[in-house]
Amino acid sequence: METNGPVMSRQEGEKTHQSSASTRYGSVADSISAPEPEETTTVISSERAYVTVAILCYVNLINYMDRYTIAGVLLSIQNFFEIKDSMSGLLQTVFICSFIVLAPIFGYLGDRYNRKLIMIGGLTVWVAMTLTSSFVTKSYFWLLVLFRALVGTGEASYSTIAPTIIGDLFSGTKRTIMISAFYIFIPVGSGLGYIIGSYVASATGDWRWALRLNPILGSFGLLLLAVFCPNPSRGASEAHGGNRMQHTSYLEDIKYLLKNKSFVWSSLGVTAMAFLTGALAFWTPIFLDRAQINQGIQPPCTAEPCNTTNSYVFGGLTVVTGILGVSLGSTISRRLRDRVPNADPLICAVGMLSSAPCFFAAIILASTSVPATYVFIGIGEILISLNWSILADILLYVVVPTRRATAEALQIMVCHLLGDAGSPYLIGTISDALRSQLNTHEWKFRSLEYSFLLCPFVGVLGGLFFLMTAVYITKDRKEAELLISGQNELIVLPL
Repeated sequence: METNGPVMSRQEGEKTHQSSASTRYGSVADSISAPEPEETTTVISSERAYVTVAILCYVNLINYMDRYTIAGVLLSIQNFFEIKDSMSGLLQTVFICSFIVLAPIFGYLGDRYNRKLIMIGGLTVWVAMTLTSSFVTKSYFWLLVLFRALVGTGEASYSTIAPTIIGDLFSGTKRTIMISAFYIFIPVGSGLGYIIGSYVASATGDWRWALRLNPILGSFGLLLLAVFCPNPSRGASEAHGGNRMQHTSYLEDIKYLLKNKSFVWSSLGVTAMAFLTGALAFWTPIFLDRAQINQGIQPPCTAEPCNTTNSYVFGGLTVVTGILGVSLGSTISRRLRDRVPNADPLICAVGMLSSAPCFFAAIILASTSVPATYVFIGIGEILISLNWSILADILLYVVVPTRRATAEALQIMVCHLLGDAGSPYLIGTISDALRSQLNTHEWKFRSLEYSFLLCPFVGVLGGLFFLMTAVYITKDRKEAELLISGQNELIVLPL
């Protein structure tokens, strides 16, 4: 039976566990049990559960601030290293690629071992690599690329595991609210990355100082995580100790997820969303700089510090629209979910399909009116931000607890591999190819404008993927609930 608040770990359930049957799912004959995770067996109070979510939200904020600090000072980086658009996009691509490679590893570990220790280890590497990257000199651009790739270690560990901890602390409506609070810091952190990065670079006259603030803030979050965060029992919020779910092999976990149609289609939708947001987030400030230079509103940057006004404005817009979009999406989901069983993927589909024409209009209008571009970007960001918390909630309720970290990892791998790992580099490469020998200010703008037009079409594709998710989600959610309650046993057949 599901509750709507913070839940206790399996303390009272341990007394009855020996006489109760284990919930065994997966291939019964061939599975080899994985090592038992190190889980907390003491009561987790409501206060500690809320403190844990607050700390996880803070670290999520710093993670996304760091991810987009580079984009906020991209013009300065281009001038400092004398690199083209394709090389600039590579900075984001290598970061996401390391994310892709490491996420499945952390997903496997997160379903089997102490999740708190795994996050602490990953974030320690993140802090060290981010700080080290700020000391790279002009002649060692590829060293900066390497350090940005290693920064992905922290995000791979954290983004894979943190939502599953929230899922084990809360259930029902309160879990939806807590997941919304966690994911609202994606756009907030992204926006602050532009704003704070630009401000620090302007104040110090050196873009590298923008990279040194995040490790300081991250070290504080690492300390809070180590001292205050628990490692709750997997499935505690749903099972309440009545059933003990055994672990299955990694191959069986993957087979289970690939046969879960809601998970597959929603992951493809997230991939399209990642492609769109990754490209727009990385290139929009410099795109608007070029639009203003093309219109004669501002001169091109030839010396430090460069004008970072568009990074400020875009960052602030991202913060405001992100808060509005995530809050609105979560509210609509809670009100419709009881009446419309497949409301969540339908909301995501509407958000993606409606945002596409807004981004298309923003790109086209940039050549004549930057303010109009900001208006349409703002509307588009609100619409696409409807999806952030809903997508996380979908994964939590269509996948059983002991496979959630693996599901998070697989979804992260796919959405970044086919989404924002390549989109910044692809947009930059197309821009360079279109510009070719025409290196005028007008063609610097036009080439990026034309390459940007790929994004709205990917947005439409994402909306269609979410519509497919809506077809299967009711069945898949019910099956997951039966497995968690011990009323059903899933036999995973060969693919």
